[in-house]
Amino acid sequence: MSTILGDYCSGVAMRMMFDRCRIPRWMILLGALLLLAAVRARSQESAPRRLSLDDAVHLAIKQDPDLATARLEVERSDARVTEAWGTALPSIDLAARYLRTPEPPVFYAVLNGVPTAIQTGLPHAADMSIQARQILFNGAVIVGVGAANIYAGLSRDLYMNKKLETVAKVRKAYYGALVAREVVTMMHASLRNAESNLKNVLLMRQQGVVSEYDELRASLQVENIRPSVIQSETGYGLALDALRSTIGAGNNESLELSDSLTFAAVDDSLAENAEQLALGVNPGLRALNRQLELNKAAIFAERSNYLPTLALFGQLQYQSAIDRFDAFSTSGFIRSYQFGLSLSLNIFQGGQTQARVAQAQVEERKTEQQRIGVERMILTGVHSVVGNLRQARKRVEAQQKTVETAERGYKIVTARFLASAATQLEVNDAQIALDQARVNRIQALYDYLVAAADLDRLIGRLPAYAQDTEE
Repeated sequence: MSTILGDYCSGVAMRMMFDRCRIPRWMILLGALLLLAAVRARSQESAPRRLSLDDAVHLAIKQDPDLATARLEVERSDARVTEAWGTALPSIDLAARYLRTPEPPVFYAVLNGVPTAIQTGLPHAADMSIQARQILFNGAVIVGVGAANIYAGLSRDLYMNKKLETVAKVRKAYYGALVAREVVTMMHASLRNAESNLKNVLLMRQQGVVSEYDELRASLQVENIRPSVIQSETGYGLALDALRSTIGAGNNESLELSDSLTFAAVDDSLAENAEQLALGVNPGLRALNRQLELNKAAIFAERSNYLPTLALFGQLQYQSAIDRFDAFSTSGFIRSYQFGLSLSLNIFQGGQTQARVAQAQVEERKTEQQRIGVERMILTGVHSVVGNLRQARKRVEAQQKTVETAERGYKIVTARFLASAATQLEVNDAQIALDQARVNRIQALYDYLVAAADLDRLIGRLPAYAQDTEE
């Protein structure tokens, strides 16, 4: 009674306060609308984000820091190409100077037998010159232009290699999350089957059809499945965390996978020609081949120090000198110009050029050994992946039939148990066999999809949904 009375008094007090304040109705309406908008915005923020494999790959390509670094290196290499071409183009310099000499220098000469100081300059002087130089022949310049283009191709190969790695990593993380979700679905289905079976056993127990032992086994079956359900849900959460980390999403962002774990057959020609494709197209191996070209260019660049440098030069100059600063005029400047050829050749540098050539040759041999090792590793990886791909495909086809058989067997045993023609032990065995068949099928699908992702990475192939990504 006291509570009701207190609420009534509180309501009266609130009404009196509003009456005193005389708050306009439009303000109350506006506040209600703002509150409704805030609630709606919060509900939209809490809604899970539907994410397809296509979306996941696009997000990772845009947000992966290592890939962004490789993309910036491509831009840097393009700038280096422009810089290298600049060394082969003429250089033009403009210089201007004003010189104030309060006390011009003098020199002494004997005039009429008397040493006399003669002024050699004027207090104000100005000059301007334009100098141009064009290299006609220089081995280092020629090699530099070619090396810059090779480096630009190398940086693009490294970027593509990183992009392939990122796409493969995202695909595996997404497939792992799909598998975890399938396991959750499977465990919930098993729990429903076990609970349905327990209900049937309890009814049959009340009718005296089954024994207490059957009831205990049915109950234990339900309780044994519950921890697996909890464990599968935890595993799904961890798989989503791994996916968030891979695509650069926030840790608190809720994700909902829109794709499903389905079988997507790989073209047989890719598997059959995988070794040739990997050796010819793999961007990592192609980058090493370009690195070898760079090493050869470095050797030639060092050897070019033995060659002369031939250049064409010219200079145009205007100069003037006067007594007073205000006497400067354009007509008072004297023009002069000159041009010619310059030839320079190094004779001896203490053996430095020979030592640098030797170092460049060692770097070339090191890169060659590295290329051989990477080529062997790629061939081994291709052989292993193709084997896993073919094996997983056979398992997928076989497990699909096994799941259908296990589902049919579980229905038959359940019907026989309800007809008192089978025991609870047989029902439990059928449930275990069905779960195992489903797990084997899910694992086979995952292995096949992962092998397909690894094969695409090795042969330098991007899926269609990753090729048109705007970067």
